Amino acid sequence: MRREDTPSEVFAGDAETRSTPGANPAIGLTTTEVAALRAMHGRNVIASASRNLWWRTIRDVLAEPMFVLLIIAAVLYSLLGDTPQAMTLLAFVVAEVALTMFQSHRTASVLRALRDLSAPQAHVLRDGTRTSVSAMELVPGDVVFVEEGAKVPADGLLVEAHELSVDESLLTGESIAVDKFSGLPGGTLPATMSNVLFSGTMVVRGQGCMAVTAIGAKTQLGQIGTQLADVKEAPSPLQLEIRTFVRRFATLAMLICALLVLAYRWRTDAWLPGLLAGITLAISILPEELPVIMTVFMALGARRIVNEGVLTRRLSAIETLGQTSVLCVDKTGTLTQNRMSVRVLYANGDEAWIRNDAPEISPVFHELIEYLVLASEIEPVDPMERAFHEAGNAYLANTGRLHRHWSLVQEYALTPDLPAMSHGWQTSDGRDRLVACKGAPEAICSLCGMAPHDAQALLERATRMAENGLRVLGVARARHRGGKWPDRQHDFDFTFVGLVGLLDPVRPEVAGAIAECKAAGVRVVMITGDYPSTARAIATEVGIDSAHVVSGAELVAMNDAALQRLIRDTSVFARVTPEQKLRLVNAFRHAGEVVAMTGDGVNDAPALKAAHIGIAMGRRGAEVAREVASLVLLRDDFTPIVLAIRLGRRIYANLKQAISFSVAAHLPMIAAATIPVLAGWPPMLGPVHIVALEMIIAPVCSIVFENEREKPTIMREPPRRAGERLMTNRALAASVAIGCAVGLAVVLAYASMLSGGFDAVAARTVAFPMLVLGNVGIMLAVRLLARGAVPRHLRDANPYGWAVVGFALVALCVLLTVPAIASVFGLHAVLAWRD
Repeated sequence: MRREDTPSEVFAGDAETRSTPGANPAIGLTTTEVAALRAMHGRNVIASASRNLWWRTIRDVLAEPMFVLLIIAAVLYSLLGDTPQAMTLLAFVVAEVALTMFQSHRTASVLRALRDLSAPQAHVLRDGTRTSVSAMELVPGDVVFVEEGAKVPADGLLVEAHELSVDESLLTGESIAVDKFSGLPGGTLPATMSNVLFSGTMVVRGQGCMAVTAIGAKTQLGQIGTQLADVKEAPSPLQLEIRTFVRRFATLAMLICALLVLAYRWRTDAWLPGLLAGITLAISILPEELPVIMTVFMALGARRIVNEGVLTRRLSAIETLGQTSVLCVDKTGTLTQNRMSVRVLYANGDEAWIRNDAPEISPVFHELIEYLVLASEIEPVDPMERAFHEAGNAYLANTGRLHRHWSLVQEYALTPDLPAMSHGWQTSDGRDRLVACKGAPEAICSLCGMAPHDAQALLERATRMAENGLRVLGVARARHRGGKWPDRQHDFDFTFVGLVGLLDPVRPEVAGAIAECKAAGVRVVMITGDYPSTARAIATEVGIDSAHVVSGAELVAMNDAALQRLIRDTSVFARVTPEQKLRLVNAFRHAGEVVAMTGDGVNDAPALKAAHIGIAMGRRGAEVAREVASLVLLRDDFTPIVLAIRLGRRIYANLKQAISFSVAAHLPMIAAATIPVLAGWPPMLGPVHIVALEMIIAPVCSIVFENEREKPTIMREPPRRAGERLMTNRALAASVAIGCAVGLAVVLAYASMLSGGFDAVAARTVAFPMLVLGNVGIMLAVRLLARGAVPRHLRDANPYGWAVVGFALVALCVLLTVPAIASVFGLHAVLAWRD
């Protein structure tokens, strides 16, 4: 079998006309040529204007309110003549900048790795072999294949096109797809709008082959502006909530600080110490670490999820995972193994079940397999199409029914109105034109013009086959004697050939994963284009409620109110069109559900975009589906989705713990910075103490709580309600209670030392270590409250928590035993104090 035209016949013209390096169309570029061209042109990326500008990171860090306050405090200490304190604060500034840059670099590296992983793939011809490479690795002169649903990876000149249409709205703003054509065989290929493909545009129909003419910044998309690479997604509701949280704290800090400065001025008649007290309080109140914690949790969470086989394309999806209440999934490839094989044949009134190891079948079925292969793609990618070719190779060898020298001259694609496809063939001697058709049994009955009684009997047989979990297709044949091919498949005089049943085994792990979803309060809904009987059989096997199965035809006759009533207790939808998938997703959304939706085709894109979380298939999914999806499955099965939901819940729960710890840890600092000043005692804390504590809080949040294990019951709890606040009133009250208890203990210890006749340095030497240990105690208390019990086994505990405890104890030992360090913090060294 062959098409009428081949790339070698149309790949003509001189290099100047094509504007591409000369590549042999039979083998493409060689490895040596690719290396030389990459050295000359670089990678196929549009460079970000802000990439590698580390000084911008420093500028942004130093512009943060806390760092501004630290620099002001250092200046004030210099004016007061306390140079060691000033230098220590500046050292803290440098250390915090370095730590922030490291954390920023770590987060950026994770995000960059995720972007590289999500970069589109390109199918190229190199060294005579068609292979898949990252689109970033393309070079001018590469021979690239494009197909329906794929994004064009570079600018290029078409050398072959089959019913090719491209959406160029990204460049032109026009929503109507543009038809594309290759040059004439044997002629030149002048660059015109009709035979040029542009990087970033989307193929919406057909397939083609192009020669790359420009990559990266030299493409039309690249010339528009590198600012496209810097476009950021809008902040998520959680990010907006944290920003509001920080702004409220900052406003409160400024008001309290102003009052504290005035109170100090009224008590002591001095401004500079009052300013230092106010700055100390401001630093203790500002929760500067919260936005950083949010970014780190989401970035590192995305890395954890990708390790489970799910690529996060939008970080905001992570916070939504824990809210998912309805999971809409396809059958083929998600619940099943997507490894189709022909199992049942029906022709001429006979039915036969066949096995993989069967050496031959009855000749009565030869014609059925012959036309089944003729109605399939020449170079199949779809598992079902591959199964047809495998059956043909197995059972038609040496029968004269494998027509490898016939030419495919006409194609009729599937449509929503007619789920059937036909191929028109020219025989090798040129005397005959035959048409092979395959499709849904009801469509084949319609094309063959069957009498109602015969069609009913055939559909009943198809139903009985489908009840065994088989996907059933009908096959028909026709002969075309005219010159011009008709526009419609209905214009042929088709004759029914037979039915074929394919089996796609259920993945063994799916039933357990669906049971886990049910326990977690996540309802799994199957939405498939397959036969209702097949859908019911598969749903029953994997544990989806199949008491009610609704077909697409029933959905057509249903208004929105009836659909809202239907979706309450219906979990299986069969014979559904892409438009009906979108309608179902919107219906679940209007019912108040948080919807996750899986899809793989071009027509699935609207439903994926409408769902709260669109999940695209990474291996067999179209590029346009991956573009609109929030998550991409790196292996096309159901289990990673459940793992992603589990990790999403864990990440959100750990983020709540980190926020609770941050709120509770700030309260003792606020108390220690405010109460002594208002009571007329010597200041207990200075900026150096607060900064030291801040440098403990942020790492504890981003290291300890990010690595906290999930509760054993996390997948036995209902989904988080949509709109639920990050900190409930109960959680906020618990954090305030813990923080106030620690703050009260520290202040009482400081007051007791002063009332006992000790000076401020001695009192601080007792109170400040208590404050450090209090932070450690808050960390342990927050983790205990979140988990509800002490871990039974040491292996269940978070090792980073013990590491922080050990670090705090070692730091305190150094602080209290090294006189130089103790003096900077205004403390007595323990050994010197004993003397």
